[in-house]
Amino acid sequence: MAPEVKQAREVIESAVEGYGADESVPLGSYALLIGIFNAGLAGSLLAVRLSGRELPARLAWSEIALFGAATHRLSRLLAKDKVTAALRAPFTAFEEKGGPAEVEEKARGAGFQRAIGELVLCPYCLDQWVASGFVMGSVFAPRMTRLLAGVFGTVAVADFLQVAYKASQQKL
Repeated sequence: MAPEVKQAREVIESAVEGYGADESVPLGSYALLIGIFNAGLAGSLLAVRLSGRELPARLAWSEIALFGAATHRLSRLLAKDKVTAALRAPFTAFEEKGGPAEVEEKARGAGFQRAIGELVLCPYCLDQWVASGFVMGSVFAPRMTRLLAGVFGTVAVADFLQVAYKASQQKL
């Protein structure tokens, strides 16, 4: 290892020393995920420029509402749905049943496996990835993106109505 790289590594390790001392916190793997996300977003923005497309001056409130509802639903589907457990299984372990059609799991393994597990179990964490996909999709394939967002947004509304209906039946 080059002396400069070794010195940089020692500085970084010294800066984060003691963080999460009571448990295994994969900071290096988190940093890698941050890098992957930012590289993907930067690559998407570069692709927009190279393709000659224009970025929108702003998103309309209707797009923010649609993409927001769709992001909420798709993130929850990926992070909590029992059917999508097959996608999370390499990184997670089942704990118990959760909300309607959902499961509770925990991240397993160490390092990158654990960091991915923590990412895919957290709908709030997935929101940024999913929302970026919808917004960048609206630049490259706006009709298809709005159609897909419409599907997930409609399901989000239906989910809330299902919960409200069930709650109203329990009060009667």
